[in-house]
Amino acid sequence: MAVIYLSHPVHGRKVATMDLEAEYDEKNGWKRYTEDTPVVDEAAPVNALEVKRKYTRRVVAEGV
Repeated sequence: MAVIYLSHPVHGRKVATMDLEAEYDEKNGWKRYTEDTPVVDEAAPVNALEVKRKYTRRVVAEGV
């Protein structure tokens, strides 16, 4: 089984197990790399960004 390493500027990194899968991913912006060659990501992965949450739940006073 082939192991193909892919990197995407938004989605991070993944491993493809078939050449057909890797070819399809390359059409969608993924780039191949090897473990010996480090990848310089153009942007941070989506899950690495800080998420700021706005709390909209109101506090209800007791006895009201």
